[in-house]
Amino acid sequence: MQASDIPTLDKDYFNNAYCNMDDWRYEMRRELQEIVPGVFLGPFSACRQIEELKATGITHVVCFVDQNEARLFRTENLAQYFHYQQFIVSDSNLQNLIQYFPNTSKYIHNVISQQGKVVVCCNGGMSRSPTFVIAYVMEVFKIDASQAYHFVQGRRLCINPNDGFKSQLKEYEPIYKARQSNTHNDDRQSNRRRRRSDPDEETQEHSQQPDRSDSKRLSRLQDQNSQQNVNPGYTSMLL
Repeated sequence: MQASDIPTLDKDYFNNAYCNMDDWRYEMRRELQEIVPGVFLGPFSACRQIEELKATGITHVVCFVDQNEARLFRTENLAQYFHYQQFIVSDSNLQNLIQYFPNTSKYIHNVISQQGKVVVCCNGGMSRSPTFVIAYVMEVFKIDASQAYHFVQGRRLCINPNDGFKSQLKEYEPIYKARQSNTHNDDRQSNRRRRRSDPDEETQEHSQQPDRSDSKRLSRLQDQNSQQNVNPGYTSMLL
């Protein structure tokens, strides 16, 4: 994922994020909140407001449901009007989410880089979907798990991932950092190999190197000229 493809947000943007309790209403848990530009978080019920989503400019919907919810939730309209992506995960401490983090973050990132807008939702918008948004924010904007958690909570006060999900977010922090470091090293090595294999650059490098034989000839000529022009009275001063 290239940083140039995402909104530019400095560290202060995340450090200063907070939610004023006086501004938060209980009803807002049933609504969508924009976490970072183009990424909205909320419950599945909010996705039933098709016209509101279209008016907001939503282009994609990513939904996390368990097996029972997948059978009960009606998603035909979402699939008709938006790019709809569904992941089967349960809201359980034992559910492994780390295996999904890289692909879901990449998917959300691709939507944003193409100037789209995405809703990330689950049944209540409080545990599963916030966890994936936190992982996305952490990885794309290169901040730690705690900072990403509090930032997302500052946008949607009611989030409450289960303890297993919180632990996995902390575990994922060194994983994504190591992967990004390896990718950076691979890019540097690839650039070096590309430069070595580029005949134009190789020719240019050779053309910039001085011809040693020409340098030697020039040095001999300069020595000869010096010997011819030196005043014998100053020989001792030049030695």
